[in-house]
Amino acid sequence: MPEQIHVMERRTRQRAALKEAIEQAARPLTPQEILAEAQDAVPGLGIATVYRNIKALMSEGWLHKVEMPGGVDRYERAGLHHHHHFHCQECDRVFDVEGCPGNVESLAPPGFQVASHEIVLYGRCATCSS
Repeated sequence: MPEQIHVMERRTRQRAALKEAIEQAARPLTPQEILAEAQDAVPGLGIATVYRNIKALMSEGWLHKVEMPGGVDRYERAGLHHHHHFHCQECDRVFDVEGCPGNVESLAPPGFQVASHEIVLYGRCATCSS
């Protein structure tokens, strides 16, 4: 029984560290970025554990996948307000962009119905620009 308790405590600590890393970043993270951030709190954490928890947190509705065209999927806290993203072409990090230009339906060809949209800006972030 003590072994089972130890495993459960470890899993809980790992999950908490992953959630904390995602919340603290306040931007979409790759699985590798989640791992790097969470390893400070849980040394020895592995990428397989990160992927397992990403899957579980998505199933629970806590985590949302951000698909970047031609890039690695990233993950951010689910339930955030509508926003878009900026992808730094130098450091490869992705950042949230507040606001929306609106009226994107007018860009669709006549007769088309827009169900959703995602706008991605590309360039250099403030850190890479300085």
